[in-house]
Amino acid sequence: IAQVAAEKCTPVRMFDSSKEMLGRALANCRKDWETKTKRGRMTPQKFQQTMDRLSATTDFTGFNSADLVIEAVFEDLSIKHDVMKRAEEHLPEHAIFASNTSSIPISDIAKASKRPERVLGMHFFSPVPKMPLLEIIVTDKTDPAVTATAVAYGKKMGKTVIVVSDKCGFYTSRVLAFFMNEAALMLQEGADIAEIDKAMLRFGFPVGPFTLMDEVGLDIGKHVTRVMEDGYGERLKVATAIAKVVDAGRLGKKNKSGFYDYKSKKKVVDETVYDLLPGGRDRRHTPESEIQQRLWLTFAAECVRCLDEKVLQNPRDGDVGAIMGLGFPPFLGGPFRYMDALGLDQVIKGMEGLAKKHGDRLAPPESLLKLAKGKKSFYGGKDRWA
Repeated sequence: IAQVAAEKCTPVRMFDSSKEMLGRALANCRKDWETKTKRGRMTPQKFQQTMDRLSATTDFTGFNSADLVIEAVFEDLSIKHDVMKRAEEHLPEHAIFASNTSSIPISDIAKASKRPERVLGMHFFSPVPKMPLLEIIVTDKTDPAVTATAVAYGKKMGKTVIVVSDKCGFYTSRVLAFFMNEAALMLQEGADIAEIDKAMLRFGFPVGPFTLMDEVGLDIGKHVTRVMEDGYGERLKVATAIAKVVDAGRLGKKNKSGFYDYKSKKKVVDETVYDLLPGGRDRRHTPESEIQQRLWLTFAAECVRCLDEKVLQNPRDGDVGAIMGLGFPPFLGGPFRYMDALGLDQVIKGMEGLAKKHGDRLAPPESLLKLAKGKKSFYGGKDRWA
């Protein structure tokens, strides 16, 4: 985040309690900018100017003139509260405090603030220099001027910005949690890891769900899913498969042990992971169309619920967020546009079939049924959803 902000002509002051961590951060920024300079993507003058805009501290010096602070510590509410309280001792009253959280409600984070109206979420996607989306999360107490400032700053950083309301998981993390959890439930039922990933690649996603879990970190996935379970209860029937894999010490790519074998030169599933799961290595074949139908409709249903609950302001934001933040196939136009293209009656038929086979949690949202009954669509002019 600091790297992108400094590169876009914004002075940046990084804080961390560890000098070693700050040193590594500065070195990584410098290395990336040196590479850009060698490749002609940054002039030597721009390189020096960008380096000059970046500084670091272990004691909050310089924060007394900060207009905006972006906190990006681990997803632990007590740690975030501690950082917020310490930072606010040094910040001017007009400063905005933004949390780069992917799952913790901003209203919970803001409880530790002296000025909750100046607190919001700025959820960046990893890797930040490459991912184009910024999800800004606002509470019912967030000052509209604070929201406008955060949106303007996000655009200055070169991001495409969507504004969502504060609810567990917000938009992107919430939809992704239901999508990934459904894939884990399929695995638990005996499906094959490689078949699931290949099916979603052929549907148009850039990576399959299990490849993504390995990339993000299985421990993070487990933590976020548990947070979601607290927020959505029975509707998010959490798969035990991920917890069992994590408890066995498999964290994904970061410790070279996850669903895939990182000792092999080819991308192959680590067959020993099946020993931790129901059914062991005896996997059943699942038709590609069945995998795609179950996972994409789970994704779509949660998008609809986000619109119902006013987490999303409109279908357009849902489509932009899904494509730019979650890897939804861009050629399909986004989940809402794709539902319109297929026809809502067809989408509902698919969801009802899944519910009959796998449980009511996969049933179509009531609002989707009403929309179809009224012969309306998400983008249909006078017949649109609003």
